[in-house]
Amino acid sequence: MDMFDFFLYYLYGLRVVLFVTMVTLCVCGIDDLFIDIYYWVRHFWRKGTVYRKFSRKNVNDLYQKEEQPLAIMVPAWQEFGVIDKMAELAASRLDYENYQIFVGTYPNDPETQNDVDRVCARFPNVHKVVCARPGPTSKADCLNNIIASIVEFEKKAKIEFSGFILHDAEDIVSPMELRLYNYLLPDKDLIQLPVYPYTRKWYQMTPGHYADEFAELHGKDVVVREAIAGQVPSAGVGTCFSRKAITKLLEEGEGLPFDVQSLTEDYDIGLRLKQWGMNEIFVRFPIIEKDQQTLKEDSFGVSLHDGNVVCVREYFPTTFSTAVRQKSRWIIGIVFQGFKNQKWTSDWKLNYFLWRDRRGFINNTIGFLSMLIFLQLVGLSIYSYLVKDGYHFMSIIANDRITHIILVVNTLLLINRLFQRFFFVSQYYGYLEGGLSLLRLCWGTVINFAANVRAIHQVIQQGDARRVAWDKTTHDFPSIADETNKKPVGEILKQNKKISEEMLNSLLENMPKNRLFGSYLVEQGIVTNDDLSKAIAEQYDAEFEHCDPFELDPELIDLLPKKLALKYSVLPLRKDGEMLILGKEMPLSPVALATITRRLKCPVKCVITTNGAVTLGLRYWYLDQKNINPYQIIEDEIGDDASSLDNYKKLIDRYFASQSQLGQCLLLSNKIEPAVLNQAILAFEKEEDKSFGAFLISHHYVTQDAVNEALELQMAQQMNASNLINECRQYS
Repeated sequence: MDMFDFFLYYLYGLRVVLFVTMVTLCVCGIDDLFIDIYYWVRHFWRKGTVYRKFSRKNVNDLYQKEEQPLAIMVPAWQEFGVIDKMAELAASRLDYENYQIFVGTYPNDPETQNDVDRVCARFPNVHKVVCARPGPTSKADCLNNIIASIVEFEKKAKIEFSGFILHDAEDIVSPMELRLYNYLLPDKDLIQLPVYPYTRKWYQMTPGHYADEFAELHGKDVVVREAIAGQVPSAGVGTCFSRKAITKLLEEGEGLPFDVQSLTEDYDIGLRLKQWGMNEIFVRFPIIEKDQQTLKEDSFGVSLHDGNVVCVREYFPTTFSTAVRQKSRWIIGIVFQGFKNQKWTSDWKLNYFLWRDRRGFINNTIGFLSMLIFLQLVGLSIYSYLVKDGYHFMSIIANDRITHIILVVNTLLLINRLFQRFFFVSQYYGYLEGGLSLLRLCWGTVINFAANVRAIHQVIQQGDARRVAWDKTTHDFPSIADETNKKPVGEILKQNKKISEEMLNSLLENMPKNRLFGSYLVEQGIVTNDDLSKAIAEQYDAEFEHCDPFELDPELIDLLPKKLALKYSVLPLRKDGEMLILGKEMPLSPVALATITRRLKCPVKCVITTNGAVTLGLRYWYLDQKNINPYQIIEDEIGDDASSLDNYKKLIDRYFASQSQLGQCLLLSNKIEPAVLNQAILAFEKEEDKSFGAFLISHHYVTQDAVNEALELQMAQQMNASNLINECRQYS
């Protein structure tokens, strides 16, 4: 046979492959068309009936429900440079108070541990968990270690978390996420939010194709899946499990809720919970109020409703190889491990979506083959057109009517696919990205096929899909303001020439234990109380405002309820128009500020005020301890001999700086952890007649002996009326 004969065989083989490919594409395309039709029929039906009878929920509805304790779980293997930023954002910018963050690290990953330690030092609701085994193990194994740590924390904090939330180290979390989970718990056992990857430059197709796929998947496909089968696949991020779900997983796993051999344990759990009869929901909740923060894209064509949903955002891989690694892990977990772990069920609706999940393997292969065939047909056409005396072959489609019909159907299905992709990408990312998504289809097909090949190779190499190791993907994180490395107060005082470097070093080495450094400086007469307070304000880039707590306007006190004042340790200083200015000795979190604003129904601003002033003011105004006014004591003791209170400035500074609260003394004496103390403060808000110390003891946060020891420390450090009188006599 000559080359011509070989070419004829090639054309014949190409025709056979083309026919098989066209039939497969047609079947898959009709399958997708069913999902499209169901989505749009449901969409317009609900718009014309349901939403005319019932108004949509809005942000204000989320605030009506009392906060339940929630736990955020973040597995982190070699996430240094990323995890600290994620944890800091989550700890400081979520519009919620009653939550804790648990970050899973490994004993052989000191860089990640150091990052987490820095965040833990600033935010008591962030906890470092060190896994029992060196990494890398698997995400599921890390999560099991985190769950064990959460159980221990619950015992110490005397709480039970209502929700357990999955996040990755690169996630950007919507400020309203926890409010939404709180609203749906405990009625829903699995709550999944949409995931919208960040795009990069217009020509970077790899990260862009993730955005395209998730936009359609979480804009339409999962919506239909929930509506038909009542089952929602977890995306591994932005997923909240109810306590009931975690308890069931712990029971079934004999203490290990996540399957350590699964590469897609999140997907696995969604199916298991459904088979146990639990309630799953996929939530697209828009935040369209102007004063609420969202993760909205700033681009022409973004939908007001769909572009402002509460969601999770993150940067996905930017290179071909990393994308292939990640997607091959998904294919192994969902297709190969899924076939082995998740058998077909008795529910045909769930089986249909299991088929669609596993069909992805076929899609990836057929899509790539169709591209290759198309390129070959184009090449043959160009050859026939350009080479005048060359061979002219009959069309490999020939005049076959069935082939022509399938070709026409596939063309129409392709047009529909392009429209669906453009529409759903445009809804969140705008028209430009919607247009670019059509160009990225081919590149996504190449990535998915390469991931198929790699997945097959790994499974064959290991001999069993469950033996394939966790193949971690490296992550990026959006740049944020550097708030982590705050200057110590001593450094700021030295910089402001309030203290010398020699004295600073000497004090740090020799100062007594169980003392706050700044207050100790004031008590020793080294700096003034205002110097210290201004340094604290500078440390947190906040405003400073001097406060005399005994000269406040009683009408201002009436504006701030006792429970709010004591819970957040704030005093009302003055009004600036309609705005109430609050003073606090340390910064008030944005979430706490927003909570006070909502409760008072007026704009509120917080400033750093004089050290000790808030503690004294709370006792004087809200606890009715009128005998703590130092000016009255000095006047009663010295009378006319005191020509001016300025002579007693250092004495008053010492009096202010020595004041401390019970909680602070418990922390200084290591009788309670900061996170446990914060949980206790949240729970104490519901108490009416019990003191904080009695509350801590009765709820077993601390023992009676621990409270007694803290009170002794408080009395030893704190100047009282008798101390003040004795000091006054020395001055006179």
